[in-house]
Amino acid sequence: MSNPISRALEGFLALVTGGLAKRLDAAKQDAELIIKEAEEKQSQLLKESRDEAHRTRSAAEGEYRERRTEAQRVERRLGQKEDNLDRKLEGVEKREKGIRDREDALDATRAEIGEAKQQQVTELERVSELSKEAALAELFRSVENELELEAAKKIYEIEQRIKDDADMQARKAIALAIQRLTSDVVSETTVSVVPLPSDDKKGRLIGREGRNIRALEHATGVDLIIDDTPEAVTISGYDPVRREVCRTALSKLMLDGRIHPARIEDMVKKAQQEVEENIRKAGEAAVIESGVPGLSREVVELLGRLKYRYSYGQNVLKHSVEVAHIAGIMASEAGANIQVCKAGGLLHDLGKAVSHEVEGGHAEIGGEIARKYGIGPQIASAIEDHHEEDRVNVEAFIVAAADAISGGRPGARRDTVHMYVKRLQDLEACASSFDGVEKSFAIQAGREVRILVKPDRVDDIHAAKLAHDISRKIQDTLIYPGQIKVTVIRETRSVDYAK
Repeated sequence: MSNPISRALEGFLALVTGGLAKRLDAAKQDAELIIKEAEEKQSQLLKESRDEAHRTRSAAEGEYRERRTEAQRVERRLGQKEDNLDRKLEGVEKREKGIRDREDALDATRAEIGEAKQQQVTELERVSELSKEAALAELFRSVENELELEAAKKIYEIEQRIKDDADMQARKAIALAIQRLTSDVVSETTVSVVPLPSDDKKGRLIGREGRNIRALEHATGVDLIIDDTPEAVTISGYDPVRREVCRTALSKLMLDGRIHPARIEDMVKKAQQEVEENIRKAGEAAVIESGVPGLSREVVELLGRLKYRYSYGQNVLKHSVEVAHIAGIMASEAGANIQVCKAGGLLHDLGKAVSHEVEGGHAEIGGEIARKYGIGPQIASAIEDHHEEDRVNVEAFIVAAADAISGGRPGARRDTVHMYVKRLQDLEACASSFDGVEKSFAIQAGREVRILVKPDRVDDIHAAKLAHDISRKIQDTLIYPGQIKVTVIRETRSVDYAK
C-alpha cells in the first residue's frame, strides 16, 4: 500500500521539479534578453553621446573661428580708422594754422581801419568844431524838433477844424440836456449802520463766546463792528448787496428778539430773498423809467444790483437812468439813434454789478454781458467804448458825453476834503512837471486845469501839443471822475514907460 503512495509522491515531485526547471529556464532566457537589450541601449546612448559631443565641439570650433575672423576684421578696420584720423588731424592742424594767420591779418586790417576811422572822426570834429556825441545829439534834437513841430501843427489844425464844426452844436445839446433833467444826490459809503433798541442787545448779538456774531458774519460775508457807539451796530464790507442782506437780517433779528445761530441762518435766508426781490423790482423800475424795453431777466437783475452801489457818492443805478435820459435827449438833438443811446446809457455801468467777481474793467465786462444776453452790437459797442478815445459810432460818443455830464455836473458827486485837496494838488503837480510851464492852477473843483507857459520857450504851435501831452499824462496817471479840461495860456507882454 505504501508503494502506490510512494510512487504517486515521486511522480508529483518529478512533475513539480520539471515545472520549476522549465520556469527557471524561461526566467533565465528573459534575464538574458533584458541584459542584451540593456547592453544595446547602453551602446546606443554612448554612440549618441559621442555624436552630440562631436557636434557641439564642431559648432564651438566653428563659432570660435568666426569670432576670431570678426575680431581680426574689426582690428583691421580700427587700424584703418586710426590712420584716417591721424591724416585728418594733420589736415585740421594745418587749417587751424591758416585760420590763425588769417585772423592775425584781419586784426591788423581792423586796427588799420579803426585808426583811419578815428582820423576821419578827428578831422570831422576839427572841421565842425563838435564832438561825436555832440553832433549826434544835435542831429537827434533837430529831427525831434522837426517831428514835434509837424505833429503840433497837425494837431492844432485838426483841433481847430473839429472845434469850429462841433463846438456850437455840442454846447447846445449839452445845455439842453442839463436843463431838462435834474437828479437827487446820495452819499457813497462802505458801511451801514443799524440802530438798536438798547445797548443790551449788543451782548445778545455777540452771544456766548461770540458765536452769534460769528454766525452772522459767516452767513453774510461782511464784518460787524460793535464799538462804543450808543445803540448802533456798524456793518462793514465792500459788497453793497451783502451789506444790505446783513442789515435786513439784523433788523429782523432785533424785531424778533430770538438771537441764536439757527435763527440767524433763517433770517439771513429771508433777507436774501427780500433783497433779491428788491433788486429785481429796482431793475424793472429803472427799465420802465428810462424807456428801454426788451431786456432779459438776467440783465434786469444785474441792473437792479446797481441800486446798492455808489460811485463818488452818486448812486450808480440813478446815475445810469440819468445817463439814459441825457443820452436820449442828446441823440434827438444830434439826429442819432435814440433807442441805442438810451439803452447804452442805461447799461453803460452794467459791468460794475459784477466787477468785483470778474477780472477786467467794468466797460469791457459790460460789453461782454450785453453780447452774452443778445443785446445789439451797437449798444454793446457803446457800453465798451464809453471810457475809450477810439469810438466806432456816434452813439458811443453820445453815451460817453452823457456819462461825463451826469458825473461832472455840480452836486452830482461828493468827496472828502482831504481827497479833494489831494486831487487838486496832483493835477497841478502833473501839469507843472512839463518843460516850459511857469504856473498851473486847478479850478472848478478839479474839472479844469489852467497852465501858464513861458512865452519865450513855448510858441502857439507847441502850446497845442503841450495841452495834448498834459491831458494824456493826467489820463494815464491820475484817478478822477468825469472829465478834466486842460487849458494852456501863452501870453506875451510888452511894457515901456513914457518919460
